Amino acid sequence: MTGVPEEPLDPLIHAPARLRIMVTLAALNDGDTLSFSRLQKLLDLTPGNLISHLRRLEDAHYVSTEKSGAGIASLTSVALTPRGRAALDGYTAALRELLRAL
Repeated sequence: MTGVPEEPLDPLIHAPARLRIMVTLAALNDGDTLSFSRLQKLLDLTPGNLISHLRRLEDAHYVSTEKSGAGIASLTSVALTPRGRAALDGYTAALRELLRAL
């Protein structure tokens, strides 16, 4: 088909919960982070569900997590990596191209 991107949509990003994670983190300024608990509340995901999706994105180097403190006072921060931002940009470009081809 003419106008359809050669590269398919990134299946790692295409999963609805991971897409929402990526888009939420992309709205932050470069270098900014969100706490795990804030991200969980924004996306209305269970802790286990969010952890599972973050692990997949972290394995692909799309997001980074950093834990500080210990025990009940610990805080996990989540950020989009440059590779993650580039992947999301590629994903949105491919999606736009697919929509343009309709």
